Amino acid sequence: MKKEIIDLVKVEATNLLSEIIGIRRHFHAHPELSFEEKSTSEFIMQYLTELDVPFTTGWAGYGIVAEIKGASTKTIALRADMDALPIYEENAVPYVSKNQGIMHACGHDVHMASLLGTAKVLKRLQEHLYCTVKLIFQPGEEKLPGGAKKMMEEGVFSNPLPWGIFGQHVFPELDSGKIGICSGLYMA
Repeated sequence: MKKEIIDLVKVEATNLLSEIIGIRRHFHAHPELSFEEKSTSEFIMQYLTELDVPFTTGWAGYGIVAEIKGASTKTIALRADMDALPIYEENAVPYVSKNQGIMHACGHDVHMASLLGTAKVLKRLQEHLYCTVKLIFQPGEEKLPGGAKKMMEEGVFSNPLPWGIFGQHVFPELDSGKIGICSGLYMA
């Protein structure tokens, strides 16, 4: 049965690839600085609403926490950061930053698009979920004190406390289809 679910996830993810690339390019073209992620937050809320995924807003300002219920109350959390950096983009791509002096230079555009894609896959396969999945869109990762600290102070991990929290970070030097894992801090 697990292999069947993995195969379903792969099919869903493959079918969503062009949509998620489009979302990533939208985020890349419309970056916002730490704790100013208003339009980014509105885009994410609209997408989650269209998926019929319940969420709460206002976490550390523009943060969003969504939840996809599974068969158990056991919960895991998946996290993506939302903010961009105060960098002038010099790339010559159709989706270059429209916000002068602000750029998604650290991959947060990819992180958000990937988490929205994950939300869509999980929602479509919700009947197969063994646990509940909390989706955390965190503002202000690039500024101290960061959005993670503020969200934790606001109780993001309560009710219920997740048994595992997973974040991601792009790593262009790693071959496509591979993940990097090590003990201790990594990309933090």
